[in-house]
Amino acid sequence: MEKETLSPADTDRIIEMAWEDRTPFEAITYQFGLSEQEVISLMRAQLKPGSFKRWRKRVQGRSTKHLKLRAKSVRRFKSSRQRAISGNAIPKSR
Repeated sequence: MEKETLSPADTDRIIEMAWEDRTPFEAITYQFGLSEQEVISLMRAQLKPGSFKRWRKRVQGRSTKHLKLRAKSVRRFKSSRQRAISGNAIPKSR
């Protein structure tokens, strides 16, 4: 999926997933078809410079953001706000 075809809701969800510590980049790739580098580019474009730097510093040292680096004891994490992976329908509170 190209970044240009992402809806605002999809963009919000990708940003939310990228901030979550236990959501690996592979899950974002599976749901939205964006590689890790494309997620980084999206985050750079959507976040303020300071927020982007904070996010990059946070995820660079996280083994939980990559499935192959995770400890075996870390199970799949599912946010309480997340519905079925295939649906990805989360109503935004306004």
